[in-house]
Amino acid sequence: MDQYDKEVPISPAVDRPEAANEASGEPGVAAEIAVAERLAALEQQVAELKDAHLRALAEGENIRRRGQRERDEAVRYGAAGLGRDLLPVADNLRRAIDALPLEARQGEGPLANLAAGVEMVERELLKAFETHRIQRIDPKGEKFDHGRHQALFEVDAAAVPPGHVAEVLQVGYVLHDRLLRPAMVGVAKTGPADMVHVDTVV
Repeated sequence: MDQYDKEVPISPAVDRPEAANEASGEPGVAAEIAVAERLAALEQQVAELKDAHLRALAEGENIRRRGQRERDEAVRYGAAGLGRDLLPVADNLRRAIDALPLEARQGEGPLANLAAGVEMVERELLKAFETHRIQRIDPKGEKFDHGRHQALFEVDAAAVPPGHVAEVLQVGYVLHDRLLRPAMVGVAKTGPADMVHVDTVV
């Protein structure tokens, strides 16, 4: 066998092109795909974590605002329960004063002293109401308001325009802008088109 008949070994780089890349230390296509997939997964995870973080911040801000609103309402309307419980006391004081004859209240003697004492208690109670922003609703002559008045009946009242309050049976009260009790009223009769709903008292 001469020198031209010798078998020459084939290089792996020639037999498999990717082997050349592996031999030279360069990443192969599979490695590049794996890196790209890993990078995409990490970017997705970062986006999800960022979204969760923003949602948590927004929820925290909502909780803070809700808590602040509830605290403000507690301060603003904290006297509602006590005020509502004291309304009958104010009613009864006024009834006691109105039950005494005017002459007795303006004269001298035990009845006059009693009237003065009851009037003083009423003034103190109304002063306490005013301190806590509880205001009377005495709407005689005003236009009927469904949000603040409760109509018990309709009356013929020539001196009062139709749809206005002709009689006040019981004054109402509001705390700031919140109704504690509507005023119980009688309303001047209106035409069919402007009929006022009258509540039935059982």
